[in-house]
Amino acid sequence: MSTENLPQAITEDIKQSLRAIRSLKRKTFPMGGVHPAAHKIAHSAPVETFPLPDEAVVFMTQHLGAPANPVVQKGDKVKVGQLIGEASSFVSANIHSPISGTVTKVDMIADITGYKKPAVVIQREGDDWDEAIDTSLDIVRDLKLQTKDEIIARMKDRGLVGLGGACFPMHIKYMLKPEQKCEYLIVNAVECEPYISTDNRVILERTEQCLIGIELALIASGAPKAIIGIEENKPRAIKKLMDAVKNYTNIEVQPLKLKYPQGAEKQLIKAITGRSVPNGALPISVGCIVNNITSMYALYLAVQKNKPIVQAYTTVSGLSIPEDKCKNYRLRIGTPILDVINSVGIPDDTGKIIAGGPMMGKAIANLNSYVVKGMSSLLFITDKESKRGPVSPCLRCGKCVRGCPMGLEPYLLCILSEQQKYDKCETLGIMNCIECGSCSYTCPSNRPLLDFIRVGKNKTGALIRARNAK
Repeated sequence: MSTENLPQAITEDIKQSLRAIRSLKRKTFPMGGVHPAAHKIAHSAPVETFPLPDEAVVFMTQHLGAPANPVVQKGDKVKVGQLIGEASSFVSANIHSPISGTVTKVDMIADITGYKKPAVVIQREGDDWDEAIDTSLDIVRDLKLQTKDEIIARMKDRGLVGLGGACFPMHIKYMLKPEQKCEYLIVNAVECEPYISTDNRVILERTEQCLIGIELALIASGAPKAIIGIEENKPRAIKKLMDAVKNYTNIEVQPLKLKYPQGAEKQLIKAITGRSVPNGALPISVGCIVNNITSMYALYLAVQKNKPIVQAYTTVSGLSIPEDKCKNYRLRIGTPILDVINSVGIPDDTGKIIAGGPMMGKAIANLNSYVVKGMSSLLFITDKESKRGPVSPCLRCGKCVRGCPMGLEPYLLCILSEQQKYDKCETLGIMNCIECGSCSYTCPSNRPLLDFIRVGKNKTGALIRARNAK
């Protein structure tokens, strides 16, 4: 970790933290993985509140699963935190107003992909919060009145989703069958994607609230203890957590070696517990539930403050962005992405802008779109970074095989997908691919491995669904 251009006091603090961490046993997952440059430019930038938008466009599709159904219509007055979209199926999530004002439209609007999705448009008239929400900054730890069912109900009501990437509705993970038992609550503070720094900042700035959120998740899961997995390039966050957990008997901190994709559920479970999640199975099959650290903060807010998710924690960064403009923001949901981009300015050498990390994020096809719950970063990728090198024939070097954390043969899956041999793709485990991009990252021939594997997964999945429907 670079300590250049940091204040002397912070530099000494980091050095002391690093020495303490190196004395501990650091773990990692054993198979595959790569080491992309971290580029954690915004690590030391405190979270700033971005100006409220004049108009918020709130998509009903901010989670994995079915879209929420709008429960407001044109002309309705809404307050911050008021329900505006209701979960429409078992795998869905509630949506709440991020600003106060008047609903001006309920329509189909293009998201970052360019495809139109159902959305509610609100014209801001203030920042008045729903009366049931506690907006104070007082830390509330009293858990005496919280039961498992109450906490899960609050997760669902407040529209909580996993904020580590997939945005899976949180309450579903904790709705265990009678035969299922959670032995470990694993808190994902890895943040292994390059550039992104929001989890690190939330830990440093909201440590106690995160730990209270973990206590609540422990009650909801029934697990006897929680383990926070965090990579060693966050020494200040690790030290702060380790100091704070001394007041918690059932929460541990586990430093991890640097390796991508350590934040993936199966890899994190393997690194921390040594257990392997079977192909096609969920973490609970090996007694684990995994949630992101920022999701734990959101759980604290939902249960102790009655706050729904109305804001996203987002890193804005890039190699060509001036360092003083690489920041971590607290953005209200529905804020125009262009407002954020214009606050930075687009460097001349920008090749693309990515929502999420450079390894698993998505290039923004439509800049006239809006912030959603899981938008962890907006990255300005240079033209040089974004352009692929010329594709050449496979060298059979095996780098993609060594890099795959799932033990697959990416070069072969790519060929089979290109040849549309989806039955063989299924046999060779294409559905187990987690789309981390390690194969493409390591390929010296610049072959579009992940592109073809994604196509193969999509086609193979369709065939499996059709077969199971018969």
